Amino acid sequence: MTTNLQTATLAGGCFWCLEAVFDEVKGVHFVESGYAGGQMDNPTYHAVCNGDTGHAEVVQVKFDPGVVSFRDLLNVFFAIHDPTTMNRQGADVGTQYRSAIFYHGDEQKITAENLIKELNAQKIWDSPIVTEVIKLDKFYVAEDYHQEYFANNPYQPYCQAVVAPKVSKFRKHFLEMLKKQPA
Repeated sequence: MTTNLQTATLAGGCFWCLEAVFDEVKGVHFVESGYAGGQMDNPTYHAVCNGDTGHAEVVQVKFDPGVVSFRDLLNVFFAIHDPTTMNRQGADVGTQYRSAIFYHGDEQKITAENLIKELNAQKIWDSPIVTEVIKLDKFYVAEDYHQEYFANNPYQPYCQAVVAPKVSKFRKHFLEMLKKQPA
């Protein structure tokens, strides 16, 4: 296994969506769903969903920067969720669904802030990006049943309606970044 792996921690709505997409990115070795950005130690899914903790649903992505850059991961991140809506993604509403980049060092912070400026200048969206760029304090792993949720529950209605289209969008727009190339 590669020893120079780096970590990215990203919040873009439901963690099931982000995990399903980043699992397919070439250079990503591991993706784990969890919680970050709140005030409670060891939050539970129930407490986070109630909005009691201030945490966001996040994924922690372990990646090889020799294969995929942090900036490339952010380009995927911005393409698969709406970074212009405060505390919501589609029908999912609440601070736990906010858009955020929890950086692991100054280089990640600068990369994220610069990319946001570039994307805003390109006016890709009708509204400005509201993605927070915050230093990661603590990451808490989500309950076991949230890990690889889409892979384990592809026919669950939420997965069919919300997760699957995001995975398809990634596959369509980032073909060169797929771990497995289509035959």
